[in-house]
Amino acid sequence: MSKPKVIIIGAGFTGVATAHDLALRGFDVVVVERGEIASGTSGRTHGVLHSGGRYAVSDQESAVECIDENMILRKIVPQVIEPNGGLFIAIDESDLAYAEEFIEGCNACHIPIQELTARQALEMEPNLNPKVLAAFTVPDGTFDPLRLALSFAASARKNGARFRTYTEMEQLIIDGQGNVTGVKVWDRTTDTHEEIYADLVVNATGAWVGEIASHAGAHVPIKPTPGVMVAFDQRLVQRVINRLNKPGDGDIVLPQRRMMVVGTTSFEVTDLDYVPVVEDQVKIMLERGEELVPGIRKTNVRGAYMATRPLIGGGSTGRSIARTFKCFDHKETDNIDGLVTITGGKATTLRAMAEKTADVVCQKMGVQAVCTTKEVPLLSYRDYYLQNN
Repeated sequence: MSKPKVIIIGAGFTGVATAHDLALRGFDVVVVERGEIASGTSGRTHGVLHSGGRYAVSDQESAVECIDENMILRKIVPQVIEPNGGLFIAIDESDLAYAEEFIEGCNACHIPIQELTARQALEMEPNLNPKVLAAFTVPDGTFDPLRLALSFAASARKNGARFRTYTEMEQLIIDGQGNVTGVKVWDRTTDTHEEIYADLVVNATGAWVGEIASHAGAHVPIKPTPGVMVAFDQRLVQRVINRLNKPGDGDIVLPQRRMMVVGTTSFEVTDLDYVPVVEDQVKIMLERGEELVPGIRKTNVRGAYMATRPLIGGGSTGRSIARTFKCFDHKETDNIDGLVTITGGKATTLRAMAEKTADVVCQKMGVQAVCTTKEVPLLSYRDYYLQNN
């Protein structure tokens, strides 16, 4: 008996994690990606393994998702994670006033925190702003974005998933009833065009999900929201440093290997394939980052870059949109069968997003298979290149 076949469009975090989940559940999986693994938004994240503290006041659903998945990723893919912890620090009276809400939110979302004095915080991180008034520890961490994606992809390949990189989806194939039956692709490596058919197509293209779904006449309420980040050539802190306040521009400084990254801004664009790195926003990152770690001012900029968040939203914009994720079965939302879209979320929640998507796929196709990705250790990222596709 042949396996049910699924095409996944997009090899970012959600696409590779969904490929891993579906391959474990016995599906024949093909992933098509117009670039390389994690060559879009996923490869440009700042790499925070979120504790959920950032969202514990204003978006508790996302906060719970983050802390739960944080702990799972530490177990299944420790080789790409630096479990260095994080601090939320207060610099002024506005930050201190936020502390009570922060404590209540973290307690409600089962995020373990510990309050520190200013002296204790400076002992842990001597390069913090010496004007720090108070601090809280959180179980943040950092991860290598490319290695995280490749670990999921390697594990998916081991179980039979095929990855067609540099293969761009040109059109969704629609049957006479208006349902999706496959994709037309352009293989850039051979400059050939072909049709790939499947029982179901998963749209996992992040900020581009709206564009892909529109090929079938489907709608996804997506708000592509880019943000600029700046990397510096020294590592002045060992933990993720967060501003103890409502999420805002330039309120995270984190270590990445021998560097530091300050993130991030939030704005909207019309052309997803051309998002400029605006000099004014780079300047904001420098100024805001300096408020947390003053030594940034004397540190050389390694590079400035951007990533476009796939936020789910109706009339909301930017910071006010929830960071949770949603899976759309277009049979239910648009009366178009054969297409499922997954979007929203955070890098930290990639495994949970994949689980939800695979559950929907199984339900639609009448497959009885439970998710095991919470327990299955992932392969080394190196194994992706050591296997034959």
